[in-house]
Amino acid sequence: MSKIVFVGANHAGTAAINTVLDNYKDKEVVVFDRNSNISFLGCGMALWIGNVIDGPEGLFYSSKEKMEAKGATVHMETEIENIDFDNKVIIGRDKNGNEVKESYDKLILATGSLPISPNIPGKDLDNVQFVKLYQDAAQTIERLNNPNIKNVTVIGAGYIGVELAEAFERHGKNVTLLDLASTCLERYYDRPFTEMMEKNLRDHNINTRFGEKVVELKGNGKVEKVVTDKGEIDADMVVLAIGFIPNTFLGKDKLETIGNGAYKVNLKGETSVKDVYAIGDCATIYDNARQETNYIALATNAVRSGIVAAYNACGTEIESIGVQGSNGISIYGLNMVSTGLTVNSAKQFGYEVEYTEFEDTQKPAFMKHNNNDVKLRIVYEKGSRRILGAQMASRQDISMGIHMFSLAIQEKVTIDKLKLLDLFFLPHFNQPYNYITMSALSAK
Repeated sequence: MSKIVFVGANHAGTAAINTVLDNYKDKEVVVFDRNSNISFLGCGMALWIGNVIDGPEGLFYSSKEKMEAKGATVHMETEIENIDFDNKVIIGRDKNGNEVKESYDKLILATGSLPISPNIPGKDLDNVQFVKLYQDAAQTIERLNNPNIKNVTVIGAGYIGVELAEAFERHGKNVTLLDLASTCLERYYDRPFTEMMEKNLRDHNINTRFGEKVVELKGNGKVEKVVTDKGEIDADMVVLAIGFIPNTFLGKDKLETIGNGAYKVNLKGETSVKDVYAIGDCATIYDNARQETNYIALATNAVRSGIVAAYNACGTEIESIGVQGSNGISIYGLNMVSTGLTVNSAKQFGYEVEYTEFEDTQKPAFMKHNNNDVKLRIVYEKGSRRILGAQMASRQDISMGIHMFSLAIQEKVTIDKLKLLDLFFLPHFNQPYNYITMSALSAK
């Protein structure tokens, strides 16, 4: 019986482990994870922190017990420290300090990512923290229940920072959202969309301060102020949400990596070392919009990469079909979704692009109930006219619409093909001349 060893058991790891356990009863599965829990949905943290959901229980979809019931051997709170690739052995220590050694036939690394820890004086003060793990979220809630914590500053205005700002405001805190960038969510949206979110945040009493560099965190034991290059902000609690880096300490001198340190893998999830795979946030993935290997850390990508690598590790050869980086956010009822490249990111990557934009109500004007505006931007390459990306915003649920654009990018659909796409009409759902058709028809 061949043995597959997993290092890491969150989204990518869980998907890969279950794929092996459910389909290959002849494989021995051994799992190591340094945490005390498995499969925590970090994307639901802000919902829990903001009291939108009752508690964290629903944010877990697997466990040590579930995996062991399927036949796996699972070691929690065990840190893997080294890999002997020549002899196919991993070495680590359990929570009691005892050395652990395990041989493998195939090794799947699912070590995830780590929050970026900025070099800011005062970052070690009390009430300064990251929010990534279950334990982080639990600690955050405990601190929010302290009436002495009135002013909360979130440093970083990406998805997690914006979601946490909303969650803290729902606790009645005075919230400041701070970023060096000139706007929020700029990685995923162009300016007309980020302006919508900026206004949405300000309308809900969140103080937005963009284009400011954090210089220092001040306090006597506990944080009291955030000092930027443009002034000071009172802060009883600071959350660092600057971003993440791949957790690729293991085998970093042996496994090939890309510029940000992520393990470089092929379409099968294989690393540069035979019989070693890497999945999820620690590894690269193929980007269909750019048509090249990229780093896109999303839970959905992690799950897909885990499934692909698991099949290949078990001898069933399949390849990833690539991803588009589809994503979304919902803040105070404003829903925004995007996939592929924005105008700004496309230009940064050297594409000559055009875009087309349209805004209208989702349904005909005579449909008075639940009929809000939808804003759509489609980004396409000027020469080939291939669709490279799309962004949508509305107070409707427009989430399913972005899936069509994700498929369009994957299949290299042109903006011209989209003009006459067969889209059905019914007043309950859309308009006869709907925003997708009208946006495509306005393309130059």
